[in-house]
Amino acid sequence: MPVARVLRPAFARLRFLRSVWRRWFLWVLLAVLVLVLLVTVVWLAGRHEVEQTQNVLDRDTADAVSDLRVGLQRNAQTLRASLGYGVDREQWEARAADLLREHREWLRLEWRDAGLQLRGSVDTPYRRHAFEEARRGADQPDVQLACAAARKLGAPAYSPSHYLPFSQGTGFEVMELCLPVEGGGYLVASYSLRDTLIELVAPTLSRGQEVAFTEADGTRLVAIGAPRRVGTRVFTAQQIIDLPGATMMLRVDGWRAVPDLFPNMLTALVTAISIALVSVLVLLARDTRRRLRAERDLADALAFRKAMEDSVITGLRARDLQGHITYVNPAFCEMVGFGADELMSSDGEAPYWPTELAHEYQRRQAVRMAGAVPPREGFESVFMRKDGTRFPVLIFEAPLINAHGSQTGWMSAFIDISEQRRIEELSRASQERLQASARLATVGEMASLLSHELTQPLAAIASYASGSLNLLGADRSQQRSRDHDEVAMAVRRIAEQADRAGQVIRSVHDFVRRRDRTREAVAPHALVDAVLPLVRLQARKLGVRVELALEDRLPAVFCDRTLVEQVLLNLARNGMQAMDMPELTDRVLRLKVVRAGGVGRDGEGAAAVDARRWLEFSVADVGCGISAEVAERLFTPFFTTRPDGMGLGLSLCRTVVEQHGGVLMFEAQRPRGTIFRFTLPVT
Repeated sequence: MPVARVLRPAFARLRFLRSVWRRWFLWVLLAVLVLVLLVTVVWLAGRHEVEQTQNVLDRDTADAVSDLRVGLQRNAQTLRASLGYGVDREQWEARAADLLREHREWLRLEWRDAGLQLRGSVDTPYRRHAFEEARRGADQPDVQLACAAARKLGAPAYSPSHYLPFSQGTGFEVMELCLPVEGGGYLVASYSLRDTLIELVAPTLSRGQEVAFTEADGTRLVAIGAPRRVGTRVFTAQQIIDLPGATMMLRVDGWRAVPDLFPNMLTALVTAISIALVSVLVLLARDTRRRLRAERDLADALAFRKAMEDSVITGLRARDLQGHITYVNPAFCEMVGFGADELMSSDGEAPYWPTELAHEYQRRQAVRMAGAVPPREGFESVFMRKDGTRFPVLIFEAPLINAHGSQTGWMSAFIDISEQRRIEELSRASQERLQASARLATVGEMASLLSHELTQPLAAIASYASGSLNLLGADRSQQRSRDHDEVAMAVRRIAEQADRAGQVIRSVHDFVRRRDRTREAVAPHALVDAVLPLVRLQARKLGVRVELALEDRLPAVFCDRTLVEQVLLNLARNGMQAMDMPELTDRVLRLKVVRAGGVGRDGEGAAAVDARRWLEFSVADVGCGISAEVAERLFTPFFTTRPDGMGLGLSLCRTVVEQHGGVLMFEAQRPRGTIFRFTLPVT
């Protein structure tokens, strides 16, 4: 016990020291990490600065090489344009002197013949003569090398640089340019490498750079620029200048002071971080209380806003500036049938866009995201529920502005107008039916008026035709000629058609007045033969070939002959007009009568066929066919696809057939065309 009592304080002190050392170790570790981080930042900053400086120097070197090449090429073109054509010696020397005053990089211009013999020369006026005439003969090696390369290439060529000594141990590097000219001679220009750097390269250099020509092994030939200062760092970039006949290196050295970021930056950063940590700890406690209070207020506001948005029946949707959905309310989800997660996770096309309208909606969304302001009165669109059904919506959109006054997206409100559209459609259909009834009543009045007004002229035509026939018959005993027979036939046809027109008008009049017509048993071939002359007359005009197909021993049909003939004639005319297309060469109209195995309009089935049989009349063409849109309204009164049509033909035909107990229908013919069929009861 005494030993334990003595050791217990020692153990407690040891635990305390251990905890202190642990804390110190953590602080030291934190300090070391911060120090390493700062050193790394300083090193990366210095390295980035070095890389930036080197990149700038490389770019300047590339620009200098490009400018040098362009300048040398431009000088060669200037020499060729000014001195490369036939002139006498005096003119040549005058032009050469002008060129030397404009180009300080040239020391001398020479005109040599095909054997490299000197014919004329001019020295630069900006320095004393550097060349001795005795040494500028045809055997000068540098000129020979340059001209041999120029002769081989057929283009300007350069000689390797050579040192031109002066008196008192001075001199400079020179390079020869040889340019072939017309007549077999050469133009030789002597370049001073130092002046070339000054004139062609120095304007592109920045302050604190030195540029030099060097050999391929690094031997410096000539250099210009600012000398290196003490305490600066050297950055070097070089590129090869590959000239025809000669190769040199352009070297650019840049001087830049070594960045002195350590230790001042470290001290400033540590001090700033220390002050920042203390300030953050002081402000954190005060800010925590304000944040908790703001979070409570925000939670209450969000709960109130969510309850308000969930209670409205208008669909709400929010999108960001990229078009992605960021919010939808339950009313919108119920409207389209998709969950909020499905809508907000969709990327690109929205799942409630109809497939056939997705491309148009994407284009409209792109216009909206570009900043186009939607109309304040809203616009209509069509959405698709999850089950695939479409429904119309009325959309109102407005920019979504945040508390700082900047736009963060678009807010949209949606109203389902399916019920409104249904009521409007019912109202429109009722209005159309009323208008159609009014127009049919007008047509009935017109038919009655026409039947009354045309009866007398048609009766007169028939009387005149009968009188003409009587006169021709009385005269036939004396003059029996072929011409009289043809006239008699024509007048007889006039009388028949006038009588037929009267019957048609009376039938239409009775049809409009809904009077009971006297029906009779009529042979099918008699119905076809009655309309065939008129059909063939129009067929000849349109180039249509008429084909007939009637089964043998067909029974007679019980019908109103005049009205059924008009149905056949109307269907035949429609078929021929459908084939009136320039690209259609083989035009065939088929009239067919067969025994029908179907049913009548009243729906008699197979059991009723034995008691009541039917004949089926069909008119087939090879025209353009009937589209799905036209088929939906084909029998609607006053609907027509022809500019000169009234839209009553097929409607009246169906009414006539249905009054006889039959059915008028149509179907597509393969490979092209349409077949109209109608049934009539047999006697």
